[in-house]
Amino acid sequence: MSWFAALRDTARTGLTLDRALTDPKRAARGAVAVALVLFPTLALGGARLATSAAMGAFIAGTATFQRSFRPRPTLAVAAGIGLGTSTFLGYLAAGVTGAFPVLLAVWAFGAGLAWAIGPTAGVVAANTLAVMLVVVQLPVSAATAFGHGLVCALGGAVQAAVITLWPIGSWTAQREALADTYAELADYARRLRQDPTAHVDPEPFMTARHAAALTPWQDRRRPPELRGLRGIAERVRPTLAAIADPKVGAPEEGPERDRARAVLAAAAEAMDALARAVRTGDPLQLSPSLRPGVPPPLRPALTLAAPADGPELQGASRRAARRLAGLLRKAADALERGDEDTISTPVVGAGGALLKPPLSRMLPVALRAVRRQLQPHSAVFQHAVRLAGVVVLAYLLARLVGFEHGYWAPMTAAMVMRPDFAQTYSRGVARLAGTMVGVAVSTLVVQLAHPGEWVLAALAVLCIGGAYLTLRTGYALMTVCISSYVVFLLGLQEGNPLVTAFERVGLTFLGGSVALLAYALFPTWQTARLGERLAEWLAAAGRYAGAVLAVYENPGAPRGREVRSALLDSREARSELLQAMQRADAEPGRHASGLPGVSRRQLDRARAAVGHLGRVAVLLEAHLPTADAEPVPGAAEFAEELRLATALAAAALLTERPVEFDSVREAQARLEERLAGAPASVQREVVRTSSRLLLQALKDLERALRGGGSATAEQRAQESTAR
Repeated sequence: MSWFAALRDTARTGLTLDRALTDPKRAARGAVAVALVLFPTLALGGARLATSAAMGAFIAGTATFQRSFRPRPTLAVAAGIGLGTSTFLGYLAAGVTGAFPVLLAVWAFGAGLAWAIGPTAGVVAANTLAVMLVVVQLPVSAATAFGHGLVCALGGAVQAAVITLWPIGSWTAQREALADTYAELADYARRLRQDPTAHVDPEPFMTARHAAALTPWQDRRRPPELRGLRGIAERVRPTLAAIADPKVGAPEEGPERDRARAVLAAAAEAMDALARAVRTGDPLQLSPSLRPGVPPPLRPALTLAAPADGPELQGASRRAARRLAGLLRKAADALERGDEDTISTPVVGAGGALLKPPLSRMLPVALRAVRRQLQPHSAVFQHAVRLAGVVVLAYLLARLVGFEHGYWAPMTAAMVMRPDFAQTYSRGVARLAGTMVGVAVSTLVVQLAHPGEWVLAALAVLCIGGAYLTLRTGYALMTVCISSYVVFLLGLQEGNPLVTAFERVGLTFLGGSVALLAYALFPTWQTARLGERLAEWLAAAGRYAGAVLAVYENPGAPRGREVRSALLDSREARSELLQAMQRADAEPGRHASGLPGVSRRQLDRARAAVGHLGRVAVLLEAHLPTADAEPVPGAAEFAEELRLATALAAAALLTERPVEFDSVREAQARLEERLAGAPASVQREVVRTSSRLLLQALKDLERALRGGGSATAEQRAQESTAR
C-alpha cells in the first residue's frame, strides 16, 4: 500500500462515526460522580483546585469504561491513585528548574511500557500523563502539591463510591463475552455446513476466558446463568469440526453428509437460543423441536434418531454427534438451573471460578510483564521510547514558541500515540478534527454568553457526560466533547478565551504533527514481525497437537490441564498473528516479512498450512478417549516427535535455516506399522487418519517456505509412495 493510500484509509477510519452509544445511564452516572467532586471543590478550594479534582474524576471515570472484566470500582480507585501520584510529582518537579521535562520523559516512558500489561493499563497511564500536563501549571509548595494530588485521587474514590451505590449492568461485559462465544459457535456450525474445513474465530473464546476469571468478590455475586457454560462451549467447538470434516467425520457427499448438515443446523439454532438467553438474562427459549422434554421422534437432529428418509451417521461422526447432543442438553440444563456441577475450567478457586488476583497482588505480575519488554527489538519498548521523545519534544517546542498554554501540544501527542501505525494515524486525524470543532464551539459559547463559574462548571459536567456517551461512537466525536470540557474547565481561570482558543488549535496541530512525524521516522512495522508471530504459532500448534495425541496412548493419565494449556497457547499465538496481519495490511510501503527470503505470499501459504495443523489437533481433541479406552500404540512417540520437530522448525524460521520434517515422516511410518497390527477401533482409525493429515500439513508448510509449488524429486516420490 502506498503512503497516500495508507494515510487516506487511516484518516477515513479516524473520522468514521458509528451509531453505537454507551449506555446513557452509565454515562449519566459518570458525569454525576464528576459533579459531586467538582462543585464542592469549586466552592471550598477555588478554580485551580476544582480543575485538578474534575480532571481526576473524569479520567478515573474513563478508566471504568475501558474493556476490562475487573470490578469497575477497583479500576476507578487504581486510576485515581495513579492520577494523584502524577499530579503530586508534577507539581513538585515544576518548582525545580529543568526537572519537569525529565519527569515528563520518565513518566511518558513508563506510560508506554504500561502497554505490556494490557490496553487498559496503557490507556489509563497515558491519561495520567495528560492530567499531569493540564493541571500542573505553576510551581507551588509541597503542601499545595499534595493537596492537588489528593483531590485528583479523591475523584477516583468518588467514582468508585458512586458505581458501588448505583450499580448499572454490573455483569453486562461478562454476559456479552459468553454470549458472543455461543453466537460464534452458531455461525461456525453454519459455515461448516458449506465449508467442512472452516476455521473458528478464536477471539470470542479468548475474551470469554478473560471474562470468566473472577475475583472472590465477583464470584460471590455472579449470576447463576453465567456458571459453567464457558467450559461446555470449549468442548462443543471440536465436536462441530469433527462432525463436518470429510476425513474423520461424515463423508464428503451423500445422505450422511445431508444428515451431518441437519445436525449442524439444529446445533446452530440451539446455540443461538443459548446466546440470546445469556445476553439478556431471560429464560432459555428453545424451539419445540429442540426442547429436551420433547419425545425423540420430534427432535431427530440432536438425538440422532434415524430419519425416515436416510441413514444414521456412522463411526467417528456418530460418536462426535452424540457428544454434541449431550453437551447442548447439558448447557440448556445448566442455564435453566444455574448448575455449578457443569463448570469445567483448568484452575478454579474455592467458588468454582477461574482465579483473578486482586490488583494489590498483580504488581509482581505487571513488573514481570514490563521486564520482558525491556529489549530494544520489543514493539512496546520502542513505543515507550518514541512516546517519551515525542512528548518532551512537543513540550519544549511549545515553550520555545512562547505559548502560555503550551501543555496542549504534549498532551495531544500523548493521547495520539499508540504502538501501531493505524491507530496512531487514525487517532491523530480524529484528534485534530475533534479539537478544532470542540474548541471553536466552546469558545463561541464563552464569548457570546460570558457564563459565570458555576455555569462553566455545569457545562463542563455536561460535556463529560457527552464524552462518556460517545466513547463507542468514534474518537473524533468524543474529542469534540473532551475539548469542550477542557475549555469550559480552564475557563474558570483567568485568560482571554479567544486568544486561548487560537493557541489550543495551533498547539494541537503542533503536538499531532510531531507525533505523526515521529512515527513515520521511527516506525514499528507489524509486517516485519509477521515471521516471528508465525514461528510462535507453529511451535504452539505443535505442542497442542502433541498434547492431544499423547492422550490416545495413555487415556487413563491426567491430561486436562496439559491439553487445555497447549490449546490456549496455540489460540493466543494464532490471534496475535491475525491481529498483526490486520495491522500490517494498513501499513504503507512494502516491508520485509521478518523471514529472510520469504515473501508475503509465501507467508500466507505457510499460515494456511499451520492453520491446517491446528485444525487437525482440534479434530483429535473432539475424539479424546475415555479413561477406560484401549490405548493406541505409538501415539505418544509420534506426539513427542511432532512437538520437537515443530519447535525446531519455528527456530529455523528465524535463523535462515531450511524447515524440514523428515523425522516426523519416519515417526509416522512407524506409527502406521504399529497400527496395522492392532485391532481396529474408532480411536485408532482417528489417529491413523489424523497423522496423515498432520503430515500433509507439514509438507504444505515445507513447500510454502521453499518457494511454494515446486516440489523436489524426492518429495514427489515420497508423496507418490504415501498415496
